[in-house]
Amino acid sequence: MHLRLLAHNIRSLWNVGSFFRTCDALNVEQIYLTGYTGHPPRKEITKTALGAEEFVLWEHHEDPVPILKKLKQDGWQIVALEQTTDAIPLNMFPLPRGVPPPEGEDTGGGVKSVKILLLVGHELQGVPGNILSLCDAIVEIPMLGKKESLNVAVAAGIALWHLRK
Repeated sequence: MHLRLLAHNIRSLWNVGSFFRTCDALNVEQIYLTGYTGHPPRKEITKTALGAEEFVLWEHHEDPVPILKKLKQDGWQIVALEQTTDAIPLNMFPLPRGVPPPEGEDTGGGVKSVKILLLVGHELQGVPGNILSLCDAIVEIPMLGKKESLNVAVAAGIALWHLRK
């Protein structure tokens, strides 16, 4: 499985550092930091990443739309982590399995690998609608307590772990 993360308009550099550390732990192959999301080198990122920003691949882009369109074209499934009326509870999200390649595509006799990009957004405003419209699925973490949401870095870690399993 190929797993990547796109973090759009994240305000907190400590959250960005947490993304790096979590992505290292879960073998996420790349992080896209878009919009005004901060990026290395920053001491606040290094403090929470504990150096993971040195070896997890990352790119910074202002606009996430070209990245999402390119990844979709390359066969990536785009999954947003967001609370919407049509979001699927994360534990009910059907994890894709490797599928046979299209006729004529050579994968050495194996199955085509699964490629998922998890998309997270601004700590308070979430993922903008124009970006959600490009997603193949929207998932949310069911909340059992009184609060309606988790910290974005914590939520991303839970979702990445679930997708990785």
